[in-house]
This record gives sequence, structure tokens and C-alpha cells, in this order.
Amino acid sequence: MNKKHIIIAIILFLIVASFVIINTFNSSSTGNAIKEDTSALVKEFVMTSFYDNTGIWFSLKEISVNKGDIVRIKVTNIKGTHDFTLDEYGIKKMTPLNEEVVIEFTADKAGEFIYYCSVPGHRQKGQWGTLKVIG
Repeated sequence: MNKKHIIIAIILFLIVASFVIINTFNSSSTGNAIKEDTSALVKEFVMTSFYDNTGIWFSLKEISVNKGDIVRIKVTNIKGTHDFTLDEYGIKKMTPLNEEVVIEFTADKAGEFIYYCSVPGHRQKGQWGTLKVIG
């Protein structure tokens, strides 16, 4: 090899090495920015929605979570026409008969909140519960 070929090889090597270094730096710095926050825990709850001779009910009367938790509530309506409403989190979902409905949200407000069925008369007859967000 003559000097000209050696110089061209060195230049090509430097270009390739620079490209690799720049791409490695960019992917590691942006990788941190797009990483998902895995510190929040998913708290899952399962309940039924129904009525009987004594009233109208959710089978789960109280849910407790920590502020920042991801809350997943699975509601299955086993008798009647119902929905699941939680005003403070802007949630109102119909719960069709014999279908599991998944409600998911981040508990970003501390306090005690009432979830209920908004079908006329159902809340008054007992179809409600309390969400406690500690934090």
C-alpha cells in the first residue's frame, strides 16, 4: 500500500468511528428520556355489579391505593343494567350484562372518593363504594 491508500483508510476509519460514537451517545441520552416510569404499581381489583332482594350493589365497597398507583378495576355486571362512575377521575363506563369491563387510571389525587352506579335510584339503594387514595 502506498501513502495515499493509508491516508484514505485512516480517514474512512475516523469517519466510521465518529459515526459510531455519535450514535451511541445520542441513543443513550435519549434512551433515558423515553424510558417509561416503572415506579408506579398497578393495583388490580375485581368486583361484580348486581341487585338482590335487599338492594343494588357493587361487591367491593372499599378500594385503597397509594397516590401514584395505577388502578385497574375489573367490573362484571351479573344482574341488571349498571355503570361505573367516579366523578373526580372523569370516569363513567357502562357495564353490559355478563361482560368484564376494565377501568384503568392513575390515582393522582389523594383523598376519599365515591364510586357509584349513575342509573337513577341505584346509588340511593346502595350501589356505591369508596376509593381511598393515600398520599
